[in-house]
Amino acid sequence: MTEMLQYSFMQNAFIAGVVIAILASVSGTFVVLRRYSMISETLAHSALVGVAVGLVAGLNPLWVAVVVALLSSWLIEYLRSSFALYSDAVLAILLSGSLAVAVIIVSLGGAFNNSLFSYLFGSILSVSSGDVMMIVVVGGVALALLLIFSKELYFIAYDEEVAQTSGIKVKALNFLLVSVVAIIIALSVRVVGSLLIGALMVIPSVSALQFKKGFKSTTLLALLFAVVSVLFGITLSYEFSLPSGATIVLCVLFIFIVSLVLNNKK
Repeated sequence: MTEMLQYSFMQNAFIAGVVIAILASVSGTFVVLRRYSMISETLAHSALVGVAVGLVAGLNPLWVAVVVALLSSWLIEYLRSSFALYSDAVLAILLSGSLAVAVIIVSLGGAFNNSLFSYLFGSILSVSSGDVMMIVVVGGVALALLLIFSKELYFIAYDEEVAQTSGIKVKALNFLLVSVVAIIIALSVRVVGSLLIGALMVIPSVSALQFKKGFKSTTLLALLFAVVSVLFGITLSYEFSLPSGATIVLCVLFIFIVSLVLNNKK
């Protein structure tokens, strides 16, 4: 462990991984409570469009991914609230459409290379100091917004109609939630990969819910599960030369299985 931390790229990996784990698990709790788990997969594919545009245009893929994911999140919420469309149908349409657009952009631009592959499956060991700074600063703002409006967001997740009649600005907070989730997912594609980030956002929260605790305890448990999975995943990835994103997800799945077994015995 000490030997790993002597390398700057491993220091970047651990810092970025822990920050992403905190962001994904906290936001994932609200996403799971809203029965909106598929939004993480949809926005991850939308972020991939931003990555493709960034690679082809020679721009920073992470910044472009954030912009495209934000626009997609607003489109999802607008379609859901304005046209009475089923949420899962909206997500399925945008998920497949985003992936198709990303593939076409990359194919036309000739950028289907290892750079895009790293954003598909994650390449945490190649995270730069600039990426870490962006993740910490932008992610910190996103997390602060979640914490500031946590009570209102929980109320909406519990009963949206009652929350609206109570005077809470449900529509604005729904847009806020999907925007924050979009930013977190876009920041995470470099670390976990667009095909795997949904697991890091959803599975720790689902695992924590198995213990049937209160909202705060569930959120803290999800955070703990996510951070432990990232730390073990990065370590195993380094020691055995395994793909970082996939290794982290396997660690999360292991914790989920243990949570199921323990609570079924109870």
